[in-house]
Amino acid sequence: MTQVRPPSPLFRFTCKILKYYLLIVFGFTIACLISSLMGAEAVAIALLPVAGQVFLRIAGLLICLLFITVVFESLRS
Repeated sequence: MTQVRPPSPLFRFTCKILKYYLLIVFGFTIACLISSLMGAEAVAIALLPVAGQVFLRIAGLLICLLFITVVFESLRS
């Protein structure tokens, strides 16, 4: 029977970053929906291109971090 190792600090860090990233994206989506419902479509439309670029770049960095974590976890075992 194999022993289960606790997750590495890099894995825990990656999971925590992913959790907060998804919470921020969800919160921004809700804020845009509420602002458009309240009649401030101009604000949401102005913020959307900038926020989209920022979210895409952070997502790219997060995917790279996930790949690095997978490689280190596979080398660890």
